[in-house]
Amino acid sequence: MHKAVILAAGRGTRMGTLTEDLPKPMLPVAGKPMLEHVLDAVRAAGVSEALVVTGYRAEVIEEHFREYAIPVQFVRQTVVNGTGAAALLAREFVGNGDFLFTFGDVMAAAGDYRGILKRLAEDPEAVAAAGVKRVDDPWQGAAVYERGGLVERIVEKPPRGTSSTHWNSAGLYAFRPAVFDELARIPVSPRGEYELTSAVEQFLAAGRRVVLYALEGEWKDVGRPEDLAAAQRILTKDRI
Repeated sequence: MHKAVILAAGRGTRMGTLTEDLPKPMLPVAGKPMLEHVLDAVRAAGVSEALVVTGYRAEVIEEHFREYAIPVQFVRQTVVNGTGAAALLAREFVGNGDFLFTFGDVMAAAGDYRGILKRLAEDPEAVAAAGVKRVDDPWQGAAVYERGGLVERIVEKPPRGTSSTHWNSAGLYAFRPAVFDELARIPVSPRGEYELTSAVEQFLAAGRRVVLYALEGEWKDVGRPEDLAAAQRILTKDRI
């Protein structure tokens, strides 16, 4: 029995006019909203209950998923000031158990949701498992450095060409509830937001174990209009 927390609060300004009336996670791919594909995949992975953090056009998301196949709760991020602040809103929902964490515009295979939960469960000393995907240069996301299967550091939005790792954060985590203590004390980042990766960095600074999980299936972080077409091709080729 697992819980999932899915962030879906942002507008998605890089999508331009596509998000004038819809929040980005509700943009259609292969006939249904991206967020519905995410929920379908986490449900297939064994998740029995989900919390969706909403913000921009929250009512669109809340109305669409009120009668979803598994119970879905909602909490609104009234001030959209970062992924860390949004994740902290899930503390009461999660309680004392481990949980899956992802984003409403990040599409991954059900097998990888199962895999990352298993990876965390297999290491009792670990406080988190961080999902990564190999890329040529992780400058558009977060560069993840590891040694022996353990995360050593994460660099958010590194300048192009400066990373010596090919691991990019996949926006997919399995966490112990201890993460909420870290989220409650993260500082504002240089980008002016409270970022989830700051909590992971605090774990690392304290010598806590964060294990690496390399995604095996199809994956797409949908950030720009052209990414919608790529996600469509993935879904058509191999249902994620």
